[in-house]
Amino acid sequence: MWLGIFCVLSACGWTLAVEQTDVVSPTKQSADDPPADKEGFIALVSDSGLDGWEGKFEWFRNENGTIIAGRLDQKIPRNEFLCTQKVYGDFDLRLEAKLVGEGDNAGIQFRTTRIPNNHEVSGYQADMGTAWNRAVWGALYDESRRNKMLELPEAEVVQRAYRPDNWNTFRILCQGNRIQIWLNDILTVDYLEEDEKIDKKGIIGLQIHSGPPAEAHYRHIRIKEL
Repeated sequence: MWLGIFCVLSACGWTLAVEQTDVVSPTKQSADDPPADKEGFIALVSDSGLDGWEGKFEWFRNENGTIIAGRLDQKIPRNEFLCTQKVYGDFDLRLEAKLVGEGDNAGIQFRTTRIPNNHEVSGYQADMGTAWNRAVWGALYDESRRNKMLELPEAEVVQRAYRPDNWNTFRILCQGNRIQIWLNDILTVDYLEEDEKIDKKGIIGLQIHSGPPAEAHYRHIRIKEL
């Protein structure tokens, strides 16, 4: 989540100075997707390497199929995102995630785009961690676009669903203008997008939020296109 406000006020004669990013992508995604499992899901991460993904790789590593975002030995100076090179529209995305360290915020981007010449991305985020002094696990945030919670589950729902200091399963289901999120098999978001101008396709991204030393761990990332 980006807690600042990202906007362009061209009508007022203002311009937004954006930072040049050094996001690099040393590999090209293969034209052939990995084979699907018996349920039709395709793994987005292999046991090693970051093929098919792009981002600032000094902040991301693959340890036996688990993507680890961030560092425990230093502060995170800005939001960082590891993103797929492939664009997805309607899909069923499954993964497990947890947070480690002093920092306590990250998220899973989807139907998202990179902001040109900037380290940020713009799009939907399934939230993780704490913000505004409350748990936001399983919430739906609009990163760098409307910059607000689109749907925030009640605190008691998050408390019932969230597993502290453990792996938490996410399911993100996107079909047309409907977005649903499950946290540990408990529905936390059932959102209908009313703005027809919002794109219904985009990349998928794994975030580590700026702040104190922290790591976001992501594993068993698999997707089924619908």
